[in-house]
Amino acid sequence: MNMLARPPSWGDLIRPDRVHGSLYSDPAVFEAELQKIWYRTWVYVGHESEVSKPNDYVVKSIGPQSIIMTRDGDGAVHLLLNRCSHRGNHVCSFEKGNARSFTCPFHSWTFANDGRLMNYAFPDGYDGQERSDLALARVPRVDSYRGFVFASFASDGPSLKQHLGGAAETIDRLVRTSPEGEVEVTAGFLKHRVKANWKFVLENETDGYHPAFVHQSIFNVAESGIGGLYGSKSTAVTRDYGGGHTEIDLRPEFRKRDQPMSWFGTTAEKLPDYVARMEASYGKEAAREIMIDGSPHVMIFPNLFIAEIQMFVIQPLAVDDTVQHVTALQFKGAPDLNRRLRQQTMGSVGPAGFLLADDSEMYERSHRGVHALKPEWIYLGRGMHREGRDDLGFTVGHATDEVPSRGIWRHYRSLMEAP
Repeated sequence: MNMLARPPSWGDLIRPDRVHGSLYSDPAVFEAELQKIWYRTWVYVGHESEVSKPNDYVVKSIGPQSIIMTRDGDGAVHLLLNRCSHRGNHVCSFEKGNARSFTCPFHSWTFANDGRLMNYAFPDGYDGQERSDLALARVPRVDSYRGFVFASFASDGPSLKQHLGGAAETIDRLVRTSPEGEVEVTAGFLKHRVKANWKFVLENETDGYHPAFVHQSIFNVAESGIGGLYGSKSTAVTRDYGGGHTEIDLRPEFRKRDQPMSWFGTTAEKLPDYVARMEASYGKEAAREIMIDGSPHVMIFPNLFIAEIQMFVIQPLAVDDTVQHVTALQFKGAPDLNRRLRQQTMGSVGPAGFLLADDSEMYERSHRGVHALKPEWIYLGRGMHREGRDDLGFTVGHATDEVPSRGIWRHYRSLMEAP
């Protein structure tokens, strides 16, 4: 069943052009990933716009861990573990809201939205107990980039800037798509749960080899022209930024078309208010370049996927259980564009959408298939012979090459081998 009772060295499981199937199916590997990746590295948690007002909160996650992201009355953002310090009950039962405090339903312990224990029922039973010792646990390190909030359970290690590396430029590119230079995550999330390992989802997000086949039916029906971006003659490239961050860079194709808003499947004439605001903010020439290039298609390791018009957050629950949280991106100061972003997101990844239904089927089929006895290995060698370097020294390949998967697994191995 491609399951190892006791994994050998990671180098025996991860080779330059292939990985062992047990890495997707072995519960022991999943438990090791929680410790070495999810509870040690920087992980995307949420966006500052989700707690825009004082005392706003939203429940998020780091792997299977439930996290409450709050903004206190003074405007500071906190990440608190959703676990009462008394008997372990969840103290927050709602996905989002506005509250100065949280009261555990089990024994009525009450905590401030910065984590402090404010009170407990029948206090005479706790004579002399320091309340400061019983606060909600906090994620040790929290930082944000362009409004995107990341966290790490490790008390020390690389900074967020070091973690993002060259991939930070893709987030810069994303926010420039807004006339006000900001993204808002305000459209609400859909949740898609699949019986598959999280790494099948991770790799798929920047796999340019599958769209022409898996999504062929919707591309043909919609006549969107998207299929050609991932064809054998495409000028788009895959890129490995290092650190597990990967991209399908579609800008060469959009620049070849030389039409503003082609990346969104429309024309500038259909979004006059957005175009006017962009030109007022950036000037005509720069605005035109931004509207030609469009929003990026990038996977920030291990869980944040920005897919042009929408954003996905990967949450692993078990070796064979993964949730994708997805929302339409909203660009501040662009109401006409945002309305269409919401509509297109519902059409592609909503309950009756086509794209994510296609992908989810592939995740689950792959996860079932990897349990077969033979072959033991997953082959990832497409395009190795034609890899190159871009002007900044990052590894690039053809749009359909498996440069991203190889980059992900190189970084994965380095994390798993770390002491």
